[in-house]
Amino acid sequence: MKRLYLAFSVVISALLAIVSYPSTASLAAKNWPASDKAKQFVKENIVIGMMASPYGTGWTKKEQLLEYYRESRAAGITGHEITLTAASHNWDELVRQHRAFRDAMAEEPENYVFVKSTRDIEAAHIKGQTAVIWNSQTSTILEEDVSRMALLKEMGIASMILAYNDRFRTGSGSLAAYNGMDDGLTDWGRTVIDAMVRYGTILDLSHTGQKTAMDAMDYMDEHYPGVPYVFTHSIPAGLYKTQPDASPKGCYRNISDEEARRVLKAGGYVSPTFTEWMMDGIWPDDITPSQAADMIDYYVKLLGEDHVGLATDDMFDVSLVVDFAKKNATMYNDGGYMITAFERGADDSAMLSRILPAITDELWKRGYTDEQLIKIYGANKMRVFQQVWEGAAPGQWGKEYPQRVKLREAFMKQFGTR
Repeated sequence: MKRLYLAFSVVISALLAIVSYPSTASLAAKNWPASDKAKQFVKENIVIGMMASPYGTGWTKKEQLLEYYRESRAAGITGHEITLTAASHNWDELVRQHRAFRDAMAEEPENYVFVKSTRDIEAAHIKGQTAVIWNSQTSTILEEDVSRMALLKEMGIASMILAYNDRFRTGSGSLAAYNGMDDGLTDWGRTVIDAMVRYGTILDLSHTGQKTAMDAMDYMDEHYPGVPYVFTHSIPAGLYKTQPDASPKGCYRNISDEEARRVLKAGGYVSPTFTEWMMDGIWPDDITPSQAADMIDYYVKLLGEDHVGLATDDMFDVSLVVDFAKKNATMYNDGGYMITAFERGADDSAMLSRILPAITDELWKRGYTDEQLIKIYGANKMRVFQQVWEGAAPGQWGKEYPQRVKLREAFMKQFGTR
């Protein structure tokens, strides 16, 4: 499986390198109308999203990446959790991905901050830069050498998924679980978690099989009580189970209420992703601000305003990936779920900078306060980042936020606006 996936990556990279596209999915996403007040609110507050677009299967040209982040900065998006590796990628692929992103961003070095601490994110916000927060959606990059966690920390890898979709040495992913093959957390998985906690890397449970995820959370609660774990980009299965066209088992990447509630004990968060093909039974061509707000509202009602974040899971182009999946169905053994979703209209995910102001207007209509939105858009993540990365007491960043706002206002008066 590992060799097949790597071969797939090479094939897709080669195809993308020789095929020219007039536009790309995320950069062609709809720009939703919003009030000037909502646009300004997004600019004034720390906003942290998530982008899952590895080099070769998501973007191939530097200008794609640079244009995306230029627009995001202009809209006030502070930073992004950015996926470098996924599935069964190895160490060499991690290095290749890291080099590709850094090489592109080196075209405009003054516009990027490579995050090692929450202060870096604050600085990016104040200066109008992009805060880059690296994420790995696989632990296979360790290649059986857990000591590499120290190197990952130095590279700035902020969070990591144990098992993506398939079965791995750490445990089982969501697709394996969908097919009845969730073996749960393994001894090696526990060893990897130990190293993650030791080096201050956040445990990410998105795309993980339910038994493996629950085992991992049990292990964290027993051995590292109070250390947060998160779901960086997971849609609530409960939101779609009553849809007329919902599939019997639902989308295998969406999580149950039971899984989501577990973050409360540890103080973590869940971020819904605005990815259309995972919206079971809806599968829209363009996810609307109201539909995105539904996901946020669902989690707030389930978990409270202190445990919800944002993610879009953007990719620039999925057309070749879909084509490959159709031709290699055994690699996506989901009973045709993903292909059906694409055939019904789903083709990408919302671009955060183009939809968040409209989501803001929608959430205000539903009675959300500015203070609640500040937490959901960035403060909840900042609290967890500070706690895991820096060993801060629970809730410390949130309590300091009003003072940080005053500092920012003073800075802006002296040095000007973004």
